[in-house]
Amino acid sequence: MSRADAPRLRLVEAELYERPVTFRLPFRFGAVTLTAAPQAFVRVRIRLADGREGLGQSAELIVPKWFDKNPDLSNEENFSQLRASLREARIHLMGAGENTAFGLSASVEKAHHAACATLGLGGLIASFGLALLERAILDALCKLLDLPAQKALRANLAGIDATTAPDLKGFDLDDFLTGCIPQDQIHVRHTIGMLDAIFDADRQELLNDGLPDSVESAIAAYGHRYFKVKLGGQIDADLDRLTRIASLLDAKVPGYRLTLDGNEQYPDQQPVIELWRKIGEQPSLKQFAAATLFIEQPIARAKALSEPIHELPVAVEIDESDADIDSFVTAKALGYRGISSKSCKGIYRAILNRARVASWGEGYFMSAEDLTTQGGVAVQQDLLLASFLGLGHVERNGHHYVDGMAGADQREQEAFLTAHADLYQASNGRTRLAIQGGSVSLKSLLAAPGLGSAVGPDWAALAPLS
Repeated sequence: MSRADAPRLRLVEAELYERPVTFRLPFRFGAVTLTAAPQAFVRVRIRLADGREGLGQSAELIVPKWFDKNPDLSNEENFSQLRASLREARIHLMGAGENTAFGLSASVEKAHHAACATLGLGGLIASFGLALLERAILDALCKLLDLPAQKALRANLAGIDATTAPDLKGFDLDDFLTGCIPQDQIHVRHTIGMLDAIFDADRQELLNDGLPDSVESAIAAYGHRYFKVKLGGQIDADLDRLTRIASLLDAKVPGYRLTLDGNEQYPDQQPVIELWRKIGEQPSLKQFAAATLFIEQPIARAKALSEPIHELPVAVEIDESDADIDSFVTAKALGYRGISSKSCKGIYRAILNRARVASWGEGYFMSAEDLTTQGGVAVQQDLLLASFLGLGHVERNGHHYVDGMAGADQREQEAFLTAHADLYQASNGRTRLAIQGGSVSLKSLLAAPGLGSAVGPDWAALAPLS
């Protein structure tokens, strides 16, 4: 099949909900420490050209101080920004008429971003609203066709083309999608946050909730081989912390691999060059340096895409600077080699950026990163995307900082556990991600009709979007 076979549809209804999520551990990334946030849920109804109708869903945590890091804004103001993006996306997609699933998003993308800009909402915030609506629409289409999303995408029944990425004109997207054969398991890349206890002895108090609360205990519990280490932007402090982490990994995890996440903590490339030079000079960090795959977005977005970074001796990818579909092309010209895949930025953007990696050839890459996706719909849609794109490991942190499906009632938790028994396990009264040998199984979510989930949230228990 090809995009010529993609069904045409329209969005006829979109409902927006949320529920609170409280963290079991504080998660510090960049300059913010997160202890709670609402999770957004979207439910849509679509109608095919032949009159058939179907429902779809999506979910994502509403995270403060990542989409917009303005320190003058409160967390509540950040939450309101992302809610506004969801409402704007609903308005544009409801008025988009009939098109393919991808065509709907492509037809409103520029107008949606422009409308968000008039409200003072940046590109990442605009992407959030459109990302959730387009995922729910794709989920509805796949369920109507009684197809798992990975099969529908491989046949390009979403109608993906180069409309929004003209640099891919001439690249065979249908052939690329056909070649995307997802694996039924994926390595979990464990996040080491700035406040995380590294050794068991570093813990200030024991949570006693049946989950690991240090990097050392997480390795023992889950068998991790991949790690993501957050950087703080202060070279001496970073070096001291990295040395401690390296001593643990060198001793406990043979053949480990890792990524470093700058979270925009450096003003330009010079301190990053200095940090990497000092890492290379320390014998205690020799194995750590050799295990480092790349550095993620070390430079603040205000400057990241305005200056070249060719002097950096290590591969660098953009994450927060990925504000729109053109960002990766701009970054490539400046010396960046990679880009992150995150469901919160858009499933079609991720697919097109992965196609760019394939078309550009050796040396370019995509990684799968987390924004504390929660157990249930959110984590399953993100895992499906990472697997479909052929990414062998994915940063996962929601299961570590939040106790399983916290906030969901028992009926919802049991439904997900029953439908996806390979992905979850029951422990301490919670449905929790089942990580074994550092990996999670994706068999049930890859086989489920729709976008990775055979069941959904308890809609009656959710509150309307605030």
